[in-house]
Amino acid sequence: MNHSNSSEADAFRAEILENPLTTYLLAIMVSICGNVLISVSLNIQKYTHVRQAERGSKPYYTSSLWWMAVVLMGVGEMGNFAAYGFAPASLIAPLGCVSVIASAIISVVFLKETVRASDILGGTLAIAGTYLLVTFAPHNIALVTAQMVHYNFISWYFLAYMITEVVLFSLLLFLYKIKEVKNIVVVMLLVALLASVTVISVKAVSGMLTETFKGSLQLVYPIFYVMFVVMVASCAFQIKFLNEAMKMFDATEVVPINYVFFTTSAIIAGIIFYQEFEDLALLNILMFVFGCFLSFLGVFLIARNRPKIKQENTDFIPMDTIRGRQHLSKVQPEAPVPYGSLADKLMCSRAGPSDDS
Repeated sequence: MNHSNSSEADAFRAEILENPLTTYLLAIMVSICGNVLISVSLNIQKYTHVRQAERGSKPYYTSSLWWMAVVLMGVGEMGNFAAYGFAPASLIAPLGCVSVIASAIISVVFLKETVRASDILGGTLAIAGTYLLVTFAPHNIALVTAQMVHYNFISWYFLAYMITEVVLFSLLLFLYKIKEVKNIVVVMLLVALLASVTVISVKAVSGMLTETFKGSLQLVYPIFYVMFVVMVASCAFQIKFLNEAMKMFDATEVVPINYVFFTTSAIIAGIIFYQEFEDLALLNILMFVFGCFLSFLGVFLIARNRPKIKQENTDFIPMDTIRGRQHLSKVQPEAPVPYGSLADKLMCSRAGPSDDS
């Protein structure tokens, strides 16, 4: 009896892994569920911060509710990571708008925020855009093996792409660090350039793990560990720059710009490295681009005119209000870096980090 059940399970797993349409739909569902879980997690974190601030007692990380949210975040991230191994990166990245839609619904239903006309319109456009993305995105699921990753890694078109990225990144970093150009577009472009590398490495690692799970061992090839290191490093620097953006600008600005830039860079990375648009019909390409546009517009409308998250620090005291003190400059403690999950740094459509400021 146990042998029969084992055989049925193996057959079911083989059918899922070998049927392209089933695998494609499974990846979409896993990504959507992962983004919903991430959105739930971020809203629980927001609720925990608000509750702890009202009580004025223990730090948020002592709350069991907050840790439950972190666990949900991890499960959601694992879902997104797995989805990259079964579907094109140009499809999984734009599905991040699902998190924005879910967050808006949760905020209204559970956090009692006001429903606005722009929320309804934005959600409708984002859902319509998601439908077009799923329908017209590339359906070819290439096997991501170590040999394929190594071949694409040293191809001339990828090397040209990386040289262009390095030059742009160096120029933007010079403007940001040396010239101190604190413009939101400059910072978010830095994040987007790192995001394209992250997407390439995440899909490579996830794809090779998927092939290993299917029986073709990929962990013996050095390229797997190279891509793993690239993934971790690019994620870390992405988090760094995105946290700096959240400190300087409001979430209503960062979230939509980050989502648009991240999605665009992910699609370009998928096209160049994994050639995901190869042999795709012109109509499919146009409808896919239109779906991206609708999703972008929907996210902008949902994030538009949200109440400002950042608040003036009550510990701030202008020096010129103190008798006997000369007003030289305004001294104010630096705002703490808001907690930010890996999810809202990679999938970039999360409004959560700002809630923790």
